[in-house]
Amino acid sequence: MKAMIRRSGIGLSIYISKKDVEEPVVAVEKEDLWGGVVLVRNGWLLALPDLPQSTRLPITVEARKQ
Repeated sequence: MKAMIRRSGIGLSIYISKKDVEEPVVAVEKEDLWGGVVLVRNGWLLALPDLPQSTRLPITVEARKQ
């Protein structure tokens, strides 16, 4: 699913337009974010693609729900 990741006042947040859901990220598997799994406040685990650490936000990526 397409997910837009951005920095907000509370940290990282993810917006999924197909579900019309925007939730903050509460935990990340990898410190640099990319290539790991993130936990979203609503309980979803999303696997993010492996991108360079220097990738700028906001960005839309293909995330897989675990």
